[in-house]
Amino acid sequence: MSGKSLREVGRAAGMSYSQVGRMERAALPTASVVQLAKVGAVVGLDVRLRTYPGPEPLRDAGQIALLKRLRILIAPGLTMRTEVPLPIEGDLRAWDAVIGGFDPAAEPLHAEAETRLYDAQGQLRRIALKVRDAGVDAVLLVIADTARNRAALRSAGSMISDVYPVPSREARRALRLGRHPGGSAVILV
Repeated sequence: MSGKSLREVGRAAGMSYSQVGRMERAALPTASVVQLAKVGAVVGLDVRLRTYPGPEPLRDAGQIALLKRLRILIAPGLTMRTEVPLPIEGDLRAWDAVIGGFDPAAEPLHAEAETRLYDAQGQLRRIALKVRDAGVDAVLLVIADTARNRAALRSAGSMISDVYPVPSREARRALRLGRHPGGSAVILV
């Protein structure tokens, strides 16, 4: 915990060191969001709470729908596999999709699907780590076509266009024709 003892963290967070220790071991089921945030702040962590709309039985239903829309967009002769693990033993990360079968033959295109662009820097960094670790040359970033996401893309500007230089129109056209876009691209679907 950031080089601080449990006593130091507890004192700074206004909690006992034993409570902090139980939180660290996930043995304090009654820890409040406020307690978690206090301890997180002391050790330099940003504690976030997420909620998901219900009663959808799948939390990733939006992403599944986005990948279905991508499948419709690409040429019928192309293959698309989903949830493809990185080729690193013990690594639990996976590509949201891998598109193959390009004419002329080209490396598969690895794709990441984002239903909501909310932290461009963080989301791009996560993808960049996958690219580095998997030794991939090009990535297709597939983003749900919403007014909010279009505004987020405009706000991110060159942060995204520098990493994904192939224009969206060109990438969509290439995929529709069964060809590799020739580099990394962002498309709204």
